[in-house]
Amino acid sequence: MLEAGALALSGQLGATVQRLRKAYNLSLSELSQQSGVAKSIISQIERNETNPTLATIWRLAQALDVSIERVLQTTEDGPFLEKTSKADTPILVSDDGKCRLEIIGWIKTVEWLQCYEFAAAPGGALESEAHQRGSVESLSVREGELEVEVAGAKSSVKAGETLRYRCDRPHVIRNLGKTPAQATMVCILKAAVME
Repeated sequence: MLEAGALALSGQLGATVQRLRKAYNLSLSELSQQSGVAKSIISQIERNETNPTLATIWRLAQALDVSIERVLQTTEDGPFLEKTSKADTPILVSDDGKCRLEIIGWIKTVEWLQCYEFAAAPGGALESEAHQRGSVESLSVREGELEVEVAGAKSSVKAGETLRYRCDRPHVIRNLGKTPAQATMVCILKAAVME
């Protein structure tokens, strides 16, 4: 049973190493140079002709810039399930204390994609500095009504509506109503620059 498991793992390992190497557009020689693992060994791993040591797997993972767990995953197309609890969700509060942003996005995408649950008490305002050039936010309101101001231009968005806007300039989200507002906010930091 253990041998069959090791064989399945090494078969998956070879396919994973080859897939990652090709994704990075690396030749066997280039991966060998970056990892310090002999080209012939990498070739044997990819063809499932050897059982590499953990040290070899670690060096390949470092060179391919992935975790050793990812390299050792047993199924390429298996489901990905990752759960976090409310207690583990970071929360940001606006300067006025009336707006909350729960960071529900994935830390691995934070440089280009951020997702938040946004809540604003009546009178609350979230003021933000300009994000990097070409950035776009999408605000989908579930409850209440919000006003978004970007560089002097204002627009309101109600429950059931979504507003998208450039956020590469100072912007403010306000709850001008008398009831709390809730929305989902997605910020795409490397969106194509809109002309």
